[in-house]
Amino acid sequence: MSESEAELDRFREEVKQWFEKNTPPPPDFILPDSFMEVGTDAQFHYLRDWQQKVYQAGYLGMSWPAEYGGGGKPLMHQNIVDAEMARLKVPFMINTIGLNWAGPLILHSGTEEQKQAYIKKILSAEEIWCQGFSEPDHGSDLGNAQTRAVKDGDEYIINGSKIWTSLGDYAAHMILLARTDPDAKSKHAGLSFFLSPMRSPGIETRPIKKLTGEYGFCQTFFNDARIPADCLIGKEGEGWQVAMTTLAFERGAVGGQAGGQSSIAIEVAEVVELARHVQREGTPAIEDPLVRDQLVQFLMEERSLRLNFARIRVPALTSERPMSIPMSGKLMASEFRRRLCRFAVSLQGSNANLYMGDDDVIDRGRWQRSYFNAFSATIGGGTSQIQKNILGERVLGLPKD
Repeated sequence: MSESEAELDRFREEVKQWFEKNTPPPPDFILPDSFMEVGTDAQFHYLRDWQQKVYQAGYLGMSWPAEYGGGGKPLMHQNIVDAEMARLKVPFMINTIGLNWAGPLILHSGTEEQKQAYIKKILSAEEIWCQGFSEPDHGSDLGNAQTRAVKDGDEYIINGSKIWTSLGDYAAHMILLARTDPDAKSKHAGLSFFLSPMRSPGIETRPIKKLTGEYGFCQTFFNDARIPADCLIGKEGEGWQVAMTTLAFERGAVGGQAGGQSSIAIEVAEVVELARHVQREGTPAIEDPLVRDQLVQFLMEERSLRLNFARIRVPALTSERPMSIPMSGKLMASEFRRRLCRFAVSLQGSNANLYMGDDDVIDRGRWQRSYFNAFSATIGGGTSQIQKNILGERVLGLPKD
């Protein structure tokens, strides 16, 4: 029997009180807005400790099977928790790739042994996961991956390189796409998918310094690295299909994620406050009618994004193209954040040229840093250009040409 509204309201109040009491105080260093920006040990340990605390309280993976470490509860409980986490702006869950991509994939396609081995440690952040899809020479052409995996007894020997490996220097495991059959009839047919360990001889990560002056990405090198053959998920040669399932989880087109915030949202209300205190020709920027008009446009767009996710649960509102909203969510949200941050920087006039550490920088340089970092989400999981192609072909039925 489903729970009553009163019972869910009591649960919501319980969640609210727990987070108000247990959210850690802000540290004396700048926290990243997402897992793609974690570049120091202090940031990493602060965020991992927080995820462990949330999991131990029972507020993460609530709808995942109890036999693997989840809560075994209805999804509504996790939805309530996630909503409260967003409302209270608590720190995000650092093991984003594990919680949202690798974990759902393992539950969907993994063996019983893989589920027992990995799921609980993903939830508890005992083991951090990273992603090995993109390669230095192939950009968004995922199907042309050239990292090689050669079977040798009960092991695979891996050689090649992956790029933009978020949290690669902290990760225990990688979801890895590699080529097992270079002579396959099509480039997609020769790929296989692995749950690769990261702490094996022959695997090296090198941090990449970003435009922001921070780290957060790595390049990962495989030099005759040996991984167990049972790291394969699915069958050899089925890697492309497994990767597409993973990307459906990553882009939010398919449910099954563990829950928890994967980034800190930037709301239009915060930019409205910025416009109230930055000056344009001696008066607050918000008094400029063009600024007010743009802020109203952003507010309407923000509201529409939130309502869109509610529409998904009402079939009558999406019957014509039921996948249009799930498949467009990543594109719309990432581009909205980038444009909003750019506008926040533009409000600052000549101060827009300042950055973190400068004496007169506004809000500790938050908006400049957030603008630069916003490009990460427009690239990761498929660039915005690729996303538009996918929507055109798979939702609208347009030809490739």
